[in-house]
Amino acid sequence: MALRLFNTLTRTVERFVPRDPTGRKVGMYCCGPTVYDRAHIGNFRTFVFADLVRRYLEFGGYEVFHVMNITDVEDKIIARVRETGADLREYTRGLEALFLADHATLGCRRPHALPRATEHMAEITDLIGRLLERGVAYQAADGSVYFSIEKYQRTGAVYGRLVNLNFAAMRPGQRISQDEYAKDSVADFALWKARTPEDGAVCWPSPWGEGRPGWHIECSAMSMRLLGPSFDLHLGGEDLIFPHHEDEIAQSEGANLQQPSEPFVTCWLHAAHLLVEGRKMAKSAGNFFTLADLQERGFSGREIRYLLLTAHYRETFNFTLENLAGARSALARLDECIGKLRDLAGPRQADPDAAWCAAFTAAMDEDLNVARAWAVVFDQVRELNRQMAEGTLTPATAAAALTAWETIDRVWGVGIAPDRLAPPAEVLALLEQRQSARRNRDFTLADRFRAELESCGWLIEDTPTGPRLKRRIGP
Repeated sequence: MALRLFNTLTRTVERFVPRDPTGRKVGMYCCGPTVYDRAHIGNFRTFVFADLVRRYLEFGGYEVFHVMNITDVEDKIIARVRETGADLREYTRGLEALFLADHATLGCRRPHALPRATEHMAEITDLIGRLLERGVAYQAADGSVYFSIEKYQRTGAVYGRLVNLNFAAMRPGQRISQDEYAKDSVADFALWKARTPEDGAVCWPSPWGEGRPGWHIECSAMSMRLLGPSFDLHLGGEDLIFPHHEDEIAQSEGANLQQPSEPFVTCWLHAAHLLVEGRKMAKSAGNFFTLADLQERGFSGREIRYLLLTAHYRETFNFTLENLAGARSALARLDECIGKLRDLAGPRQADPDAAWCAAFTAAMDEDLNVARAWAVVFDQVRELNRQMAEGTLTPATAAAALTAWETIDRVWGVGIAPDRLAPPAEVLALLEQRQSARRNRDFTLADRFRAELESCGWLIEDTPTGPRLKRRIGP
């Protein structure tokens, strides 16, 4: 079976076929953070999803070039800079660093390119100039430049490819003022915003006067600069479908940089909204969580990542603290099984269990069906635990299962369990002292060493083959 994905553009699940003639290289763009505040857990659902897509493509042998932009100039950012009196670069770089740290804590691979909007003004103004030359954009009296939906459609193009739009309700042709910028139609959108007093020092020179780019044009300019005028995958949250992604298509294809009959993007993937405790996330509702908030409650990035990967990307997902506790328990079951497999397999090397990998791949190939893929994992865990309890699992079979899990985890990215990390020398010394006390039948002293180990965050499990140290998880 080949990988099949739901393409928002065609509204169907279809086979993924890279544009690359060799079938190996994949260009992938994900709309990144707007660094006006710290990213919240809803934002990170999209970024963990993007990481899953990249990992699974690489698991399948594709060579992925992953681009994620940093929006470091935008209305909210300018408002924060004005409120705080901070320098734009200083303000946004600090939040960018926090975002990338959180991104790494969640086990996400760093994108190959992280273009900033403020560093691509030449590409942005060049693209706007081309749209003006082609007659699908116009300059307003205040110097702002707008994309004309009406003129774009006159070229034979379709606006509304990702969503169905009611143009009658949008009153094309009526001149209005919206967001303090005058434009010909409510449907039109800003490519370049003329400088206003509220912008302060946040502005750049252009052929149309000082100002700054609109949000939509930034992504078009940066994605086509790094991936070419046509590329394979564009990802984002479903809240970006309209107007952001619809406008990206219009201005990118309106510039006519693609080869005849070639689209700007072949396949659009969108992650559904995340609810928190059953409601839309809001600070006033008390259900607004950043990664730091959840870590302060004792949850690890690994547990949060696991929970975000348990629901299909197109399903609205209810993220709760109770579910996070369930994620901790599920990972503990998995870790316990993997730990026993390592003990049984020893240093033996083996090819991965082909049946386990094939079942996992079949699930993921069907539009990244993570629920079915996790069921494959835990069904296998249950069967392995049964065989180990009965004493029928051989070291060779254990090694094959262990290698299969390590192969599959290249996609999940939940990593090694904390209790499987090598204990420090002082912990090993306490364990040896405890064992010495047990051999001398001084169980009171042995219990004292056990308690000291627990205070250091380590638990002891006595097994038929000797004691095993486990990292204590949680309080």
